Amino acid sequence: MKVRYSRNALKFLSKLDAKSVERIRAAIAGLTEKPPRGDIKLMQGYSDDRMRLRVGGWRVVYRLERDGRVEILLVMEIGNRGDIYK
Repeated sequence: MKVRYSRNALKFLSKLDAKSVERIRAAIAGLTEKPPRGDIKLMQGYSDDRMRLRVGGWRVVYRLERDGRVEILLVMEIGNRGDIYK
């Protein structure tokens, strides 16, 4: 499974300290396992099956896509708990 990051997700990660980035990337790596690890919930109100992963006070919004035979984990947004859902 490949992991791709949106521009907004990479921008948010660039503002964090190295320890926090490592924690978030480790949680995202847990999503590539079968079955996925983490506090995961399907987000309501969206038709593209996006999900959220809770990593402490941060939220990672992502969705799974297929490109031929390859599964892609697209990290759409990463943000603080209060700001990510706005």
